[in-house]
Amino acid sequence: MSDEDVFVAFRSGDEVAYRVLIERFHDDLLRFLTRLVGDRAAAEDLFQETFLQIHLSADTFDASRRFRPWLFTIAANKGRDLLRKRKRRRTVELSAPLRGSERGTSMVDLLEVEVQAPDERMDMDEQDRLVQLALDDLGAPLREVLVLGYFQRMSYARIAEDLEIPLGTVKSRMHAAVAAFARSWQRVSRSASGE
Repeated sequence: MSDEDVFVAFRSGDEVAYRVLIERFHDDLLRFLTRLVGDRAAAEDLFQETFLQIHLSADTFDASRRFRPWLFTIAANKGRDLLRKRKRRRTVELSAPLRGSERGTSMVDLLEVEVQAPDERMDMDEQDRLVQLALDDLGAPLREVLVLGYFQRMSYARIAEDLEIPLGTVKSRMHAAVAAFARSWQRVSRSASGE
């Protein structure tokens, strides 16, 4: 069944269908929210708030439209609300390659997820923490497209559809986000190394 069919079944009173939707979107949506707000516990709360909103707003959903963009829009709005409450609206850039990198590390290298040997885990934990700090410096619109593009590996067209914004806006935000992340990464990595 399509997401839309499952949602219509839920709206018609099928409680199992609601559970199917939660399970179907759990991993992708939680990853998106974790990177968006930089905090797994907050992301879990936002995930629950998103599905509560889906439940409360079920009658407003136009079943002729796709469910996923509606879900991600609600989640992104919940994330933006949290970020506003935290008053963390600084903008930074991220362009590749990074200056001062010993191995010529680029921004893309930092955003890729690789499985490391156990003895490298501590270094990866620190790098992940620094990447998250750099992401935290981005405003919500830039962070959203960056997380969806690099961490969720969505195409620009898919990001535009999910966030319900024009493709050109996705491209310009991605360009700005990469540049902002690079500037943030330089600041965060210099701070971590004591420079």
